[in-house]
Amino acid sequence: MDHRLIELLVCPVCKGPLEMLRDEDARPAELACPADRLAFPIRDGIPVMLETEARNVDAPAARESSSTRAPA
Repeated sequence: MDHRLIELLVCPVCKGPLEMLRDEDARPAELACPADRLAFPIRDGIPVMLETEARNVDAPAARESSSTRAPA
């Protein structure tokens, strides 16, 4: 993926800057918006900049923390 393209892309929700997230093989996997805590997938080298396709970055952490808490 061209780094110049990434510099031009912004979050479709807040118009803020995006950060590249890489997979375990150091390949570009997602573009993340730190402000909205959303990650937009990159499929076949093409960023999918649709809010409906984004995943919530906090979702896995929220599930882990709620499942590891002791009952009150």
